[in-house]
Amino acid sequence: MKAKNGFTLIELVLVIVILGVLATTAAPKFISLLVY
Repeated sequence: MKAKNGFTLIELVLVIVILGVLATTAAPKFISLLVY
């Protein structure tokens, strides 16, 4: 079920979820660094 470009829909969703988790965990640290 591999697509021609090498990405399946499940892989794309997993990447988006991982990036979202990383963004939500890293954003407060960057914001606190900018504020303080």
